[in-house]
Amino acid sequence: MSEPPKHCVATDAAVFSVVNGTLKILLIKRKYDPFKGMFALPGGFLEDTDKSLNECVKRELYEETGVDNIFLKMLHAYGDVGRDPRGRVVTVAYLAVINSSDVELNKTKVSENAEWVDVSSVKALAFDHSTILAEALDELRHEIMDSTIVFQLLKKRFTLTEMQKSYEVILGKPLDKRNFRKWIKQHDILFATDQTKMEGVHRPARLYEFKDKRYKRF
Repeated sequence: MSEPPKHCVATDAAVFSVVNGTLKILLIKRKYDPFKGMFALPGGFLEDTDKSLNECVKRELYEETGVDNIFLKMLHAYGDVGRDPRGRVVTVAYLAVINSSDVELNKTKVSENAEWVDVSSVKALAFDHSTILAEALDELRHEIMDSTIVFQLLKKRFTLTEMQKSYEVILGKPLDKRNFRKWIKQHDILFATDQTKMEGVHRPARLYEFKDKRYKRF
């Protein structure tokens, strides 16, 4: 019986947020070779102590950025020859969207820093992370229309205008206000609270909450 091939398994996380009306991606700057000094998605190798890939990606994300306790959706596996100069490495990518104000990024031993970077300004990334980022963004734009993943991005209570703006930033296009509210009502995922919030010079806007703060497909 032949010996099994010695390949490595890793995980990477594409974590998005909306900051001041701009779509951002959470990146780290690599402290060591390969690709020392380049931006990359947070991630790392599966260790013997990791009971699952999910546990691995959550551990790596926390160790490299300080982000913890978020919902991560598995995307795809990437295993092309040459994607990692250290050897044959298969990585499983994950997607998340979070409210950046809920987390405090930290400086770690394995990366120089973690920071939010404008998606539109991202150029070359380490490994094949540019490809992963592009495909994660495409998946996010499908997810935000097909699931409740947006709940991670918004505050506990929010106006429908704030919700619509988040959709517009992620989708990269304006949405018709009437059609958007009709679509949200159709999915029955929100309930109106008894609280309001001033938005500009208009009358106070109603604040809403999600009925169920768990990921669900429409």
